[in-house]
Amino acid sequence: MADLTGTRILVTRSASQASSFGSLLRNEGAEVLEMPTIAITPPSSWAQLDGAIAQLEQFDWLILTSANAVIFFTSRLKEVSPKSPNLYGLKLAAIGKKTASVLADYGLSPDFTPPSFVADSLAAHFPEPLPGQKILFPRVESGGREVLVKAFRAGGAEVVEVAAYESRCPAQADDAVLAALRAQQIDVVTFASSKTVRHFVRLVEQGLGASWLEILKGIAIASIGPQTSESCRELLGRVDVEAQEYTLEGLTAAIVNDRSRQC
Repeated sequence: MADLTGTRILVTRSASQASSFGSLLRNEGAEVLEMPTIAITPPSSWAQLDGAIAQLEQFDWLILTSANAVIFFTSRLKEVSPKSPNLYGLKLAAIGKKTASVLADYGLSPDFTPPSFVADSLAAHFPEPLPGQKILFPRVESGGREVLVKAFRAGGAEVVEVAAYESRCPAQADDAVLAALRAQQIDVVTFASSKTVRHFVRLVEQGLGASWLEILKGIAIASIGPQTSESCRELLGRVDVEAQEYTLEGLTAAIVNDRSRQC
């Protein structure tokens, strides 16, 4: 019998990203429900990104911290500058296996990946002296963390941030998922970013009313890593499971271990 047989798990990632995580959980025997708390869209304007693409040869490094950043940057690059020769020799830094995997889909490979799967470690382990480096950082338009940019600038690098995509909260939660939460027919709710926590809270408060936090009692809260856990504690009052490796595979393993201990 698989380790998560009989366990109902709610995945809160964006619709485009939920299937890969759902597959990992289903392979362990879980029943998976999906309620996307993030809708990925283009930014409100392409002006910043297009301006940076027009000056790519002036940058030393391109930093990509998510699969979405890879997809939107490379797609826009093809559209506005289809003849860009090998990114003008721009060096690539990527965070996480998934980001590197998506880069590979576009025929690209990172010149540097930090030893841990968090943005904070990128500046600390950067392979070149930071003073004088000009770095392009395509990122989410709103709600992203500033720690990485502050660390690079404090080290003497010039960082140009451009909006490459936006992640918005859907208008409302899925009625079937709300009903399952209300009936406490879900065992674990998973979060893969702080933004998924914030949007989840907004959606369930809207859908379940003032008693939403009471309804969540008895449902395990599972987080992909320390920053997401911090948001869980702030907005949900607790975190019950945290991945040791800050990846979807690591989160799956943490849930398996937690459920095994309870058996």
